[in-house]
Amino acid sequence: MSAKQTLLTGLQPSGDLHIGNYFGALKPFLDAYRDYDSFLMLADYHALTSLRDPNELRANTVNLARTYLAAGFDPEQAVIFKQSDVSEHTELAWIFDCVVTVPFLMQAHAYKDKVAKGLEANAGLFTYPMLMAADILLYDTDVVPVGEDQRQHIEYAREAATKFNAGFGELFKRPKELILPSVGVVPGTDGAKMSKSYGNTIPLFASRDELSEAVMGIVTDSGAGRPENVYAIHKLVKGEKELETLYAENEGQYKVLKEALIEDLDSFLAPMREKYESISDDEISRVLKAGAAKARERVGAKMDAVRKAVGVR
Repeated sequence: MSAKQTLLTGLQPSGDLHIGNYFGALKPFLDAYRDYDSFLMLADYHALTSLRDPNELRANTVNLARTYLAAGFDPEQAVIFKQSDVSEHTELAWIFDCVVTVPFLMQAHAYKDKVAKGLEANAGLFTYPMLMAADILLYDTDVVPVGEDQRQHIEYAREAATKFNAGFGELFKRPKELILPSVGVVPGTDGAKMSKSYGNTIPLFASRDELSEAVMGIVTDSGAGRPENVYAIHKLVKGEKELETLYAENEGQYKVLKEALIEDLDSFLAPMREKYESISDDEISRVLKAGAAKARERVGAKMDAVRKAVGVR
């Protein structure tokens, strides 16, 4: 039986998660990661391109680790670590910066999109794809789970590997994207895509009262028998067969249907919320320290080979 393929995914600690994050990205990863030799990276250096509050970054990083543990991630089955605890990431990113060209980096969709939305065009944001390439290539990663809109990130990593290998020898494996099955776009309370920047989220660890307030605020179309935004969220936590009956029997009764959604969401999220609140900072620290040691052990030989190849060793 062949060894498992290596999977790596990275998440920015950019704040509290909402149910759109959970169903769109977190749950698909949790359903798949045991089938691979998996690495889960908390991308705190990536977060510096937009987050400038050190206390917020520290708290976000701890809480992101807590979120994954609460949602069912098992640190005995895979490696979870902070990007900043493995200095080889930034070292390799600099080497890649010296291999690729400015016109190549200027093609990045994510950079152009973020600048168009008013985000500061700092150099870190511009060279972000090469830090991401380093994250991926250091681990001889076979697959990287991404959404369809993030496919270009993996293309950049493959191109960085190709350019380095052509110049210094065949050291890097070319990874492939793993487009995980997704629930599609999770609508927010206003019907648009759920996003913190739109202020339309249902927090993943909301209290019962916060959950009630968010659900009661979901926009409904008064001309429709079935409130589609309510239904789209409801089917994430309950079978469509049961929902068809519920929504048919309560056609047009939006308050009743929202109350049913509150009950079902709370039942689904409560165990995760209780687990989240029970995990101490000390436990997170131990898990991340152990994960960093495993990650450093994994990339040490690879980075030594890179240093020799480019001539700094």
